[in-house]
Amino acid sequence: MDYKKLKSETNTTTRDLRRFDEKTENIYQSVVIIGKRANQIGLEMKEELNNKLSEFATSTDNLEEVFENREQIEIARYYEQLPKPSLIAISEYLDEKIYYRVPEKD
Repeated sequence: MDYKKLKSETNTTTRDLRRFDEKTENIYQSVVIIGKRANQIGLEMKEELNNKLSEFATSTDNLEEVFENREQIEIARYYEQLPKPSLIAISEYLDEKIYYRVPEKD
């Protein structure tokens, strides 16, 4: 997933709760859907970050090398500036980009 192209907000805002239960008719079910999607996004981001940082891993870490590695610092700054997974999930839900199904209704 390319997080740069997302048009999600980076800070929290007050939302109208009535928009969350328009599709499901249940606010709690909507929150569960958003929460599960946020967990998926968070795991994706963590896996991607770990893969990028594993390139810099060495068997013997020198204290000077840790502080001087600018590429690691840039990667960390990039991920710190990304919107939080919950904000991404909320924007995906409100834009109807999340597919979900309820087994009880089928």
